[in-house]
Amino acid sequence: MSNQITLHACDLDGFLTEKDKSDLAMIENLYSESLKECAILEKEPGNGKALEALSLSAKRVGDALETITKENSRIHVYSFETPKEMHAECSRLVAKLRCPETGHEEFIYYVQRAYELMFSHAFLDPCIMKKRSLIEETPVSLPIQNFAVHRIPDIDHAIENSVMCVMLRGALLPSMIISKEIEDYSSSSYITPFALFRIKRDDRKHENDMAYVLDFDKSYFDLDSLDGRDLIFADPMNATGGSLVTIVKYLKDQGIRPKSIKFINVIAALKGSLRITRAIEEAEVFTLWMDPMLNDRAYILPGLGDAGDRLNGLDDPRHPRNIIQLIADYGTQIVNLYRNQVREIEKTVLG
Repeated sequence: MSNQITLHACDLDGFLTEKDKSDLAMIENLYSESLKECAILEKEPGNGKALEALSLSAKRVGDALETITKENSRIHVYSFETPKEMHAECSRLVAKLRCPETGHEEFIYYVQRAYELMFSHAFLDPCIMKKRSLIEETPVSLPIQNFAVHRIPDIDHAIENSVMCVMLRGALLPSMIISKEIEDYSSSSYITPFALFRIKRDDRKHENDMAYVLDFDKSYFDLDSLDGRDLIFADPMNATGGSLVTIVKYLKDQGIRPKSIKFINVIAALKGSLRITRAIEEAEVFTLWMDPMLNDRAYILPGLGDAGDRLNGLDDPRHPRNIIQLIADYGTQIVNLYRNQVREIEKTVLG
């Protein structure tokens, strides 16, 4: 008997309200105009009229997404909630991640930048008025040893009950980045525990019948350590919301009651964000950028491809890597940068 549980897309749609469905239909209709211009540009690259029409269409889509998400207090979009001065950096960063010519090392670099911004939006911005002093000894010892004082947000109360929950592969490095930020801002250098879940969607299926399989034989977590904790999920892409809902549904069926749940993404689809906030009352979605819709294979449009493959490289189908091998493949620079997180993950996997 297989040691797995499966959740289907039809289960997720049951959480959506009639207004959600109406909003999603409206967004898809708006984005269909963008796709018409994309079709022209595919045949005629540089077509000025199509480029101008696409820009206008994108603005209409963006304005509609902002209106919809602002009606939901548990969906936080960086590019909608931060000052306009921050938007140029955000837009350029997402553009580099989308670009097919952005190679593996560069992609990792931009994901690191993205998650530093998202950590700030999820944890620092709400606590900016409460600060503590960080006093650091410097390398300068003449005429006497020098110490520098820096005022940083005091966020201990928001981070020192947290657990990083990893939905493996694409979520591994983002989870390490968030954990490192928590360590650096904590007054006690808190190292988050890790819970590692092996969840995979069946990409042979379509969006309306997608299946999400949680494989316990390849997961590593202690249920008792999750009860009453602040659970953080950091996954580059939130397409359908199915993976998160599957994991949280399983945890709640086992009697686990998280104190809070934060889902932190680089790009999220509107449908996945709405499903999560409707299905999980404790969940908040934080995303750098909101994309309008999914195609029939449940990939985000316009999206950026498979973020897991672009972060980790492709597996040999005959010899898929385990989580320790994935870490090793990041190389010594990444492993040394996140050495405390790597030790915690190794402890979780190897006992």
